[in-house]
Amino acid sequence: MDFNDTPDEAAFRGEVRRSLDAEAPNKRAGGPVASRRLLGDPDWGEAVKRAKQWQAKKADAGFAAITWPKQWGGREGSPIQQIIYNQEEAHYIVPKGVFEIGLGMCIPTLMAYGTPAQLERYVRPALRGEEIWCQLFSEPSAGSDLAGLRTRAERDGEEWIINGQKIWTSGAHFADLGIIITRTNPDAPKHRGLTMFFIDMHSPGIEVRRIKQISGTSNFNEVFFTDTRVPDHQRLGEVGAGWKVALTTLMNERLAVGDAPGPDFDDIFALARTLPIDGTPAIRDSAVRDKLADWYVKTQGLTYTKFRTMTALSRGQVPGPEASITKLVSATKLQEIASYAIDLIGQSGAVMDPQVVPMEALFQEALLYAPALRIAGGSDEILRNIIAERVLGLPGDVRVDKDAPFSAVRSGRPRPGAKI
Repeated sequence: MDFNDTPDEAAFRGEVRRSLDAEAPNKRAGGPVASRRLLGDPDWGEAVKRAKQWQAKKADAGFAAITWPKQWGGREGSPIQQIIYNQEEAHYIVPKGVFEIGLGMCIPTLMAYGTPAQLERYVRPALRGEEIWCQLFSEPSAGSDLAGLRTRAERDGEEWIINGQKIWTSGAHFADLGIIITRTNPDAPKHRGLTMFFIDMHSPGIEVRRIKQISGTSNFNEVFFTDTRVPDHQRLGEVGAGWKVALTTLMNERLAVGDAPGPDFDDIFALARTLPIDGTPAIRDSAVRDKLADWYVKTQGLTYTKFRTMTALSRGQVPGPEASITKLVSATKLQEIASYAIDLIGQSGAVMDPQVVPMEALFQEALLYAPALRIAGGSDEILRNIIAERVLGLPGDVRVDKDAPFSAVRSGRPRPGAKI
């Protein structure tokens, strides 16, 4: 591994810093944690407006999608340049949480399977922040087992009629478009009877209901489809080949949502240095130092794991499934840090007022949103399977329903006439 920038990479990093110094609304104030969320903003209309303004600035500066073709507003740069930009932007307070899914997952899928006319119509507006996309995958009965989804699409001439429900859809309440995977052949095995489409989120028959979260925000949504019509020309990939298309989306998702937003080691270390326990800073307690050492080791391990990915990208190589390690470890570490910090704070740990408790209630907020990060983008169990099977080469789980017709697979509801 080479931890240093090449001369070209160093020059690009300097270009990025100069641009951010000139354009970012808040310069190097608060670090990555301070810019961690936007989707849950109570005044999400204003939040989306700010995000669109910042996205347009990034596009004008050539940093909105560095690896994309120039014809769509990109600069045909390298993946390592995108990583360098992300590293530098993390030091600024900028709007987050609106375009990551669209630009990180939806548009790359469209670029892989869409027609030239569709790319001409949709890619540049998405890059400039003029249109927002969401991803309609998870369902109440198909979360980690995505191929178990039940939302149906039935063909009617040159259209498809969609009926069903999606859940945990981030940003659906302000999205203009979305990609959706549906079941078009219930008699085929569950991975082979799926078809992907992109849809207008303002189409008749679509109802979006926001989900109130324990943190007080409403990032996620339920989305209901009742006889929603989608033209066949908005199909992505072949009929019945939706799982292949979905894998393209999921591979991009691993990179788009891989890292937990914080608080991280530096934050808990700062708290331990300043928070008194029995009249002395908490960091003087050996048990506290022991926990800090554990998190420091994990943080360094993640750093070097990401360095491997960066080195591969710098050499033009494609990172493998080991990218799953980053999310698995960082999301768990975030939850551990937040919980321990609240224990250190003591009775004030139950207080959410940022004007009263240490570090502006950073750890209290993190404890409430951390569990979601262990599910979104692949649950802990799914990521462990990926690492075990595709990184370590261990035998895969037994999947008894893999080749069975989906209509014959038992669900949580008894079939008519079944004995209970």
